[in-house]
Amino acid sequence: MNVTIYHNPACGTSRNTLAMIRNAGIEPTVVEYLKTPPSRSELQTLIAAAGLTVREAVREKGTPFNELGLDDPSRTDEELLDAMLAHPILINRPFVVTPLGTLLCRPSELVLDILPDTHKGPFSKEDGEAVLDAGGKRIV
Repeated sequence: MNVTIYHNPACGTSRNTLAMIRNAGIEPTVVEYLKTPPSRSELQTLIAAAGLTVREAVREKGTPFNELGLDDPSRTDEELLDAMLAHPILINRPFVVTPLGTLLCRPSELVLDILPDTHKGPFSKEDGEAVLDAGGKRIV
Protein backbone atom coordinates (compact mmCIF):
# COMPACT_ATOMS: atom_id res chain seq x y z
CA MET A 1 0.00 0.00 0.00
CA ASN A 2 1.31 3.43 -0.95
CA VAL A 3 1.23 5.68 2.15
CA THR A 4 2.68 9.16 2.62
CA ILE A 5 3.09 10.91 5.96
CA TYR A 6 3.88 14.61 6.28
CA HIS A 7 6.04 14.21 9.35
CA ASN A 8 7.80 16.25 11.99
CA PRO A 9 10.19 13.98 13.94
CA ALA A 10 10.13 16.42 16.87
CA CYS A 11 6.36 15.86 17.32
CA GLY A 12 5.17 12.96 19.50
CA THR A 13 1.85 12.71 17.66
CA SER A 14 3.70 12.47 14.36
CA ARG A 15 6.11 9.84 15.73
CA ASN A 16 3.23 7.77 17.10
CA THR A 17 1.39 7.98 13.78
CA LEU A 18 4.48 6.87 11.86
CA ALA A 19 4.97 3.97 14.28
CA MET A 20 1.35 2.82 13.80
CA ILE A 21 1.79 2.86 10.02
CA ARG A 22 4.90 0.72 10.38
CA ASN A 23 3.07 -1.57 12.84
CA ALA A 24 0.65 -2.29 9.97
CA GLY A 25 3.61 -3.62 7.98
CA ILE A 26 3.81 -0.55 5.75
CA GLU A 27 6.93 1.49 5.11
CA PRO A 28 5.55 4.89 4.11
CA THR A 29 7.04 7.71 2.14
CA VAL A 30 8.10 10.14 4.87
CA VAL A 31 8.03 13.81 3.94
CA GLU A 32 9.72 15.93 6.59
CA TYR A 33 7.64 18.94 5.66
CA LEU A 34 9.78 21.40 7.63
CA LYS A 35 12.71 20.50 5.35
CA THR A 36 10.65 19.90 2.21
CA PRO A 37 7.38 21.84 2.47
CA PRO A 38 4.52 20.99 0.12
CA SER A 39 3.72 23.38 -2.70
CA ARG A 40 0.68 25.61 -2.39
CA SER A 41 -1.39 23.28 -4.59
CA GLU A 42 -0.22 20.19 -2.66
CA LEU A 43 -1.14 21.85 0.63
CA GLN A 44 -4.55 22.88 -0.68
CA THR A 45 -5.14 19.33 -1.92
CA LEU A 46 -4.15 17.80 1.44
CA ILE A 47 -6.43 20.15 3.36
CA ALA A 48 -9.40 19.60 1.03
CA ALA A 49 -8.92 15.81 0.88
CA ALA A 50 -8.87 15.70 4.70
CA GLY A 51 -12.18 17.60 4.74
CA LEU A 52 -10.72 20.54 6.62
CA THR A 53 -10.87 24.27 6.23
CA VAL A 54 -7.57 26.06 5.82
CA ARG A 55 -7.99 27.55 9.30
CA GLU A 56 -8.46 24.05 10.77
CA ALA A 57 -5.15 23.00 9.20
CA VAL A 58 -3.14 25.81 10.79
CA ARG A 59 -1.12 24.88 13.85
CA GLU A 60 -1.18 27.42 16.67
CA LYS A 61 0.87 25.86 19.48
CA GLY A 62 4.62 26.45 19.28
CA THR A 63 4.36 28.58 16.14
CA PRO A 64 4.35 32.29 15.21
CA PHE A 65 0.54 32.09 14.84
CA ASN A 66 -0.27 34.95 17.23
CA GLU A 67 2.76 37.05 16.30
CA LEU A 68 1.63 36.97 12.66
CA GLY A 69 -1.90 38.02 13.61
CA LEU A 70 -3.37 34.78 12.24
CA ASP A 71 -5.85 34.65 15.12
CA ASP A 72 -7.72 37.48 13.37
CA PRO A 73 -10.87 35.80 11.97
CA SER A 74 -10.88 38.21 9.02
CA ARG A 75 -7.70 36.56 7.65
CA THR A 76 -8.53 34.90 4.35
CA ASP A 77 -7.65 31.37 3.31
CA GLU A 78 -5.14 32.84 0.88
CA GLU A 79 -3.44 34.78 3.69
CA LEU A 80 -3.36 31.69 5.90
CA LEU A 81 -1.87 29.60 3.07
CA ASP A 82 0.74 32.30 2.42
CA ALA A 83 1.73 32.16 6.11
CA MET A 84 1.86 28.35 6.11
CA LEU A 85 4.12 28.33 3.08
CA ALA A 86 6.39 31.04 4.52
CA HIS A 87 6.47 29.29 7.94
CA PRO A 88 5.92 25.52 7.44
CA ILE A 89 5.79 25.04 11.23
CA LEU A 90 2.26 26.48 10.89
CA ILE A 91 1.16 23.38 8.95
CA ASN A 92 -0.56 21.08 11.40
CA ARG A 93 0.69 17.51 11.45
CA PRO A 94 0.78 14.76 10.63
CA PHE A 95 -1.19 14.55 7.42
CA VAL A 96 -1.34 10.99 6.12
CA VAL A 97 -2.39 10.00 2.60
CA THR A 98 -3.39 6.42 1.72
CA PRO A 99 -5.59 4.88 -0.97
CA LEU A 100 -8.28 4.71 1.75
CA GLY A 101 -8.24 8.45 2.43
CA THR A 102 -6.39 11.50 3.71
CA LEU A 103 -6.49 12.64 7.31
CA LEU A 104 -4.87 15.04 9.71
CA CYS A 105 -4.04 12.41 12.34
CA ARG A 106 -4.66 14.26 15.58
CA PRO A 107 -4.99 12.18 17.67
CA SER A 108 -2.53 9.76 16.13
CA GLU A 109 -4.87 6.75 16.26
CA LEU A 110 -7.03 8.36 13.57
CA VAL A 111 -4.52 6.88 11.13
CA LEU A 112 -6.10 3.48 11.82
CA ASP A 113 -9.19 4.66 9.91
CA ILE A 114 -7.21 4.85 6.66
CA LEU A 115 -4.93 1.82 7.04
CA PRO A 116 -5.67 -1.81 6.18
CA ASP A 117 -6.26 -4.19 9.08
CA THR A 118 -2.75 -5.67 8.87
CA HIS A 119 -1.31 -4.65 12.24
CA LYS A 120 1.43 -6.79 13.70
CA GLY A 121 0.36 -7.27 17.31
CA PRO A 122 0.01 -4.77 20.12
CA PHE A 123 0.83 -1.09 19.91
CA SER A 124 1.17 1.54 22.61
CA LYS A 125 1.93 5.21 22.17
CA GLU A 126 5.15 6.72 23.50
CA ASP A 127 3.31 7.69 26.69
CA GLY A 128 2.25 4.06 27.25
CA GLU A 129 -1.39 4.44 26.15
CA ALA A 130 -2.43 1.13 24.54
CA VAL A 131 -3.99 1.54 21.08
CA LEU A 132 -3.92 -2.03 19.68
CA ASP A 133 -4.28 -5.31 21.55
CA ALA A 134 -2.10 -8.44 21.15
CA GLY A 135 -4.11 -9.43 18.07
CA GLY A 136 -3.54 -6.04 16.43
CA LYS A 137 -7.16 -4.96 17.03
CA ARG A 138 -8.07 -1.43 18.07
CA ILE A 139 -8.74 -0.93 21.76
CA VAL A 140 -11.86 1.17 22.24
